[in-house]
Amino acid sequence: MRQHAISIAAIFLALAVGVVLGSGTLSGGLLSGLRDDKSELQGQVNALQETNNQLEQQLNSADGFDAAVSGRVVHDALSQRTVILVTSPDADPGDLEGVTRMIGAAGGTVTGRVSLTDSFVDAANGDQLRTTITNVIPAGVQLRTGAVDQGSLAGDLLGSVLLLNAQSAQPQSTPEELALALETLRSGGFIAYDNGTVKPAQLAVVLTGSGKAPDGSEGGNRGAIIARFAGAMDSRGAGTVLAGRPGAAAGNGPIAVVRSDTALSSGVTTIDNVDREAGRITTALGLQEQLAGQAGRYGTGPNATAITVGAPVG
Repeated sequence: MRQHAISIAAIFLALAVGVVLGSGTLSGGLLSGLRDDKSELQGQVNALQETNNQLEQQLNSADGFDAAVSGRVVHDALSQRTVILVTSPDADPGDLEGVTRMIGAAGGTVTGRVSLTDSFVDAANGDQLRTTITNVIPAGVQLRTGAVDQGSLAGDLLGSVLLLNAQSAQPQSTPEELALALETLRSGGFIAYDNGTVKPAQLAVVLTGSGKAPDGSEGGNRGAIIARFAGAMDSRGAGTVLAGRPGAAAGNGPIAVVRSDTALSSGVTTIDNVDREAGRITTALGLQEQLAGQAGRYGTGPNATAITVGAPVG
């Protein structure tokens, strides 16, 4: 029995030693494999980062080239034409400056800037905004019966006071009616502008950002409100361009909403790369196209039909 006990103990001892040695070998092999995988993944990350840097350099070079030739491209495209700029809450100041510069290079004049606020694009404020609008309708203006949502109503009202008549190029309201409409909407927290800087224009640019809410979400109905606002503005003047960043052409962004609606897209020109010099050039050319009664979907985002006016998508 003693010999049997010793033999059994020796067997278990050998098994224990084997397990320890085996697990050590397995652990070492596993760690070695994980290190190799990490090294390989890091190499892939470095390669992708290098490719991304190269592409970014190419885009910057393209922007530099476009900026150098933009004056020749848009020369006199908007000669003696006037443009009003309307910005959504997420519009980038750099994009606004770029579009303003390009309109000037095209021979056009910006007659004012009006900023839509977060309250304007908040569906929860729809009833208050509609009530405010109905209280300041100019005497000679009749809002369209089909404009019942807050975006369409606001676009119809602001279009009637901010845009000149498409046929006569004459104001559609008096200076007093313009001032009353703007001041009432500003007092309600729906728009912002500087006193004495806004005059009616022939054309409008509605400038948006990526179509996101302040918290980074898709923004609910914000995109639809801005899209319908632009559509209503377009119906009141000689033309409207809705320009934004790539995100605005995806999901329920304002450009995506316009492009998915046949009625809106047939009137409003959309541009989804206004953060690039090419998009700003297209904005000026798109305004010129609007004067001819035409509309297009330009850029590199979903449902764009051309990269710019007169150039097919690559």
